[in-house]
Amino acid sequence: MIQVAPSLLAADFARLGEAVETVNRSEASLIHIDVMDGLFVPNITIGFPVISAINTIARKPLDVHLMITDPGRYVNQVRDAGAHIMNVHWEACTHLDRVVHTIRAAGMKAGVTLNPATPVEFLRDIIAELDLVLLMSVNPGFGGQKFIPNTVDKVRRLRKLIAESGSKAVIEIDGGVDLTTAPALIEAGADVLVAGSYVFGAPDPIKAVSDLIALS
Repeated sequence: MIQVAPSLLAADFARLGEAVETVNRSEASLIHIDVMDGLFVPNITIGFPVISAINTIARKPLDVHLMITDPGRYVNQVRDAGAHIMNVHWEACTHLDRVVHTIRAAGMKAGVTLNPATPVEFLRDIIAELDLVLLMSVNPGFGGQKFIPNTVDKVRRLRKLIAESGSKAVIEIDGGVDLTTAPALIEAGADVLVAGSYVFGAPDPIKAVSDLIALS
């Protein structure tokens, strides 16, 4: 069954606690939290104190996606804030193997994110060490963008790479996910769908999550 991770980036930040409680009541598997630094991407979002506050009320594991430069500096802070998964960008890590092992040694699951133009083949020598691979299906930095169609083929190539390597990594997709784009992603082999605008822009966010899950 497909898993859904609502992205708090699309929530009303003035009512963030209510958004977390909504996700708690839904069938979602994770809460996706985007951390942006204004350097790696042209936007600034939330930091560790806010993640810690979210963690005090969250009843779903926190999937923390770091869209920041040199994310390996912050492994302990991410862990201490309550993250279950620490997700770093391939493009932001000079020493990715070291970062991945540091994340796992800290007791978190290690995820690696690829930007739309980064080939999945770049993960061949690290894929066996990963718990999750996140494919960006929009360019990172802002919510509400249009889905990039060739992501579907990228999912297929990543699924093949995972099978060949014996990796147990799950495939997560982030960007433009809705009832129109999700079926092809699921068919191609996606395991987790990050959904922001689709969920929090819906009249009934809890039903929106259920409707995505019902596609699988």
